[in-house]
Amino acid sequence: MCSYCGCRSLTVIGRLSEEHEHIVNHLGELREACATADQGAVAQALDALVAHLDPHTSSEERGLFHVLRRDPEFTEHVDSLHEEHVGIDALVEELRAGDLDVIDELVDALYEHIDKEENGLFPAAAIALDGPDWEEVVSRTDHRRAPLPG
Repeated sequence: MCSYCGCRSLTVIGRLSEEHEHIVNHLGELREACATADQGAVAQALDALVAHLDPHTSSEERGLFHVLRRDPEFTEHVDSLHEEHVGIDALVEELRAGDLDVIDELVDALYEHIDKEENGLFPAAAIALDGPDWEEVVSRTDHRRAPLPG
């Protein structure tokens, strides 16, 4: 995860980055469950991942992506990240349907997606957006979230 530019000092970016860390942790648990092929363990690990992933992507889509999409310099990139969200959701559903062979594809997709946000979108947003933009991002952000470990 990025820690060099200071964008995490922005409340929304800090929260999204923190959520990325929890998503990655749950992804590791899901990968381990898939390795055992224990469908019960897979379902439980998948539920834990989705409990963090769904509110996270909703927050990004409704808040940061919505505001950035208005800037022509960001529109195509944000639309691409949105499509990645759709693809990740589809892989999650394939896993839920019992196709454990997609776990590596899901892991790769999530790591690549998170890298694009942490090392590209978030630092760029920190530079491009101003106070009123951030106020709108915060007001549009989905504040539901899975409980994070203390």
